[in-house]
Amino acid sequence: MCEANVYLERDGEEELVLESVYLIRPEGERLFLVNIFGEQKLLRATFKLLDFTEDKIILKERKG
Repeated sequence: MCEANVYLERDGEEELVLESVYLIRPEGERLFLVNIFGEQKLLRATFKLLDFTEDKIILKERKG
């Protein structure tokens, strides 16, 4: 299975929001994330970077 750590960029800083994420599903203007531990988050964000070689996803906070 392929998992990645998800970071949220706010004001130029990256903050780890969820580790070992295996599912990201768009829900309107939000992204629904689920990790292998069953943790879930719903973030108002857009994709900035998907780097599968580093298992890293960076989201950019959506204003409004």
